[in-house]
Amino acid sequence: HVVYDVSHNIAKVEEHMVDGKLKKLLVHRKGSTRAFPPHHPLIPVDYQFTGQPVLIGGSMGTCSYVLAGTEKGMTETFGSTCHGAGRALSRNKSRNNLQYQDVLNRISDQGISIRVASPKLVMEEAPESYKDVTQVVDTCQAAGISNKVVKLRPIAVIKG
Repeated sequence: HVVYDVSHNIAKVEEHMVDGKLKKLLVHRKGSTRAFPPHHPLIPVDYQFTGQPVLIGGSMGTCSYVLAGTEKGMTETFGSTCHGAGRALSRNKSRNNLQYQDVLNRISDQGISIRVASPKLVMEEAPESYKDVTQVVDTCQAAGISNKVVKLRPIAVIKG
């Protein structure tokens, strides 16, 4: 059962204010996702009072967040915010520098179950392969483009 789904790294035709005029734009969100504010007509009625939910995934061994869009984000970023922590290491560097069993042991020591389709995915998605998601989310909140709603703790990771 899907609770909520939001796309990232896409282009959408949307209407936004530019120089005081409403304009139809093609908004390309690369490395970001849509985060519309409360009362925006394009978000579902269930979220009208809170703003559009934004799921910010950490790595497979760190927390994740749910954020909500803001009015400032609408005016300054066309209703966009980050969609994750972002990579600190390339996939290739992660595969070459990290050990499969070491990463599995650290994840397991945190009480997190893991299922992956390929061992190389373990290194590519290791916590040290990503920036600190909390710092990224705190930066978005400090900039006023999205608000933290809840911090999530991982209990299982499925990567295929």
